[in-house]
Amino acid sequence: MISRFISGSFFIFTLMKKILTLIALFVIACTQVLIAQSAKELQENANTFLQQGDFSNAILLLNKATLLEPNSTELSKNLGLAYYLQKDNTKALETIKPLLDKDDVDDQCYQIAASIYLQQLLPKDAEKVFKKGIKKFPVSGPLYNDYGEILWLQKDYNAIKQWEKGIEMDPSYSKNYYNACKYYYLTADKVWTIIYAEIFVNIEPMGVHTTEVKEILLDSYKKMFSENDITKLAKADNTFEMAFLQSMNKQSQVATLGINAETITMIRTRFILDWYENYAEKFPFKLFDMNRQFLQEGLFEAYNQWMFGAIQNLPAFQNWTNNNDAAYKEFSKMQKAKIFKLPTGQYYH
Repeated sequence: MISRFISGSFFIFTLMKKILTLIALFVIACTQVLIAQSAKELQENANTFLQQGDFSNAILLLNKATLLEPNSTELSKNLGLAYYLQKDNTKALETIKPLLDKDDVDDQCYQIAASIYLQQLLPKDAEKVFKKGIKKFPVSGPLYNDYGEILWLQKDYNAIKQWEKGIEMDPSYSKNYYNACKYYYLTADKVWTIIYAEIFVNIEPMGVHTTEVKEILLDSYKKMFSENDITKLAKADNTFEMAFLQSMNKQSQVATLGINAETITMIRTRFILDWYENYAEKFPFKLFDMNRQFLQEGLFEAYNQWMFGAIQNLPAFQNWTNNNDAAYKEFSKMQKAKIFKLPTGQYYH
């Protein structure tokens, strides 16, 4: 009897121990979930304060969140950004710099770190950060763009090499096109001013720089056709440029009527037809594919009016849209339904 009692008691004790262990593990798991949720909520509230420009409250919440999740790269990144925006560069750098050697770091951390150095008037240190970031993220368009902007501020015209590399590696990121088209606009290179400007406007059809770039695009067409033989603008070793200019040169007679929304539509229509007859197989290009699609669907005039009309002559553009309301609405509907992205492998510069 005693042995049975002892045996039964031991069984009950063992069972209770297992139950208590399970309860403890359950409580720990629940606590971890609650902590994670709490840190997430703190981060979300901090982001709201950041958007409102209330950096002190954002920092307060992010510091609390990092106590709950001290190894979170995302939280530390946001905290470093908040310190940077508050212009507390010392704490910003203390927070961001350790992240640059972590495995789960993202390219934004490098952007923030470089921005902190720039705010401290240390451009060379910012350059080092970008070089390190590009080595880790070789297809990051934002890193190439920002690195190029730092070089440009120092009057280092190698900036264009960074913007070009950004276009090659990350072709759907818009800002490299913006900076590159402005750079080429200051030079004799009209081919890439025109191509990059049109790409930028299609990636950012409602952006803050869209009107500026449309003006650059229209003026670049005028300057290109002011040449008696525009094929002379091509670089000797670039077959894509030569093909582009040869096709455009065939439209020079239309340009003698002046460059406006109507004549540029005629020029670009004939260019697209000629391109797909003679060059498209050798040089597949998403921008020209889109132009051809608009042409096939009877919306190319509306597209060109949108691109050049308001810039060239606002009253005439308004008159055109009034008289072609259905076509313009259909073009707008199609444009809004699609996000313009370029694939990799169509880089010809």
